[in-house]
Amino acid sequence: MKQEDPDQAWKTLILETFEQHEGRYGYRRIHAELKAQGHKINHKKVQRISITGKN
Repeated sequence: MKQEDPDQAWKTLILETFEQHEGRYGYRRIHAELKAQGHKINHKKVQRISITGKN
């Protein structure tokens, strides 16, 4: 049985932010954008999800 992905909501938010800015934002700017929106997420998690979450 596959476990549910605990980062699925983050993946969605990160991908939406990436697409909203037409692919011009890297993990640093995505992290800053999410932080400005009031989300609490570590920059390392944003980087990890950005690299692996594009599948």
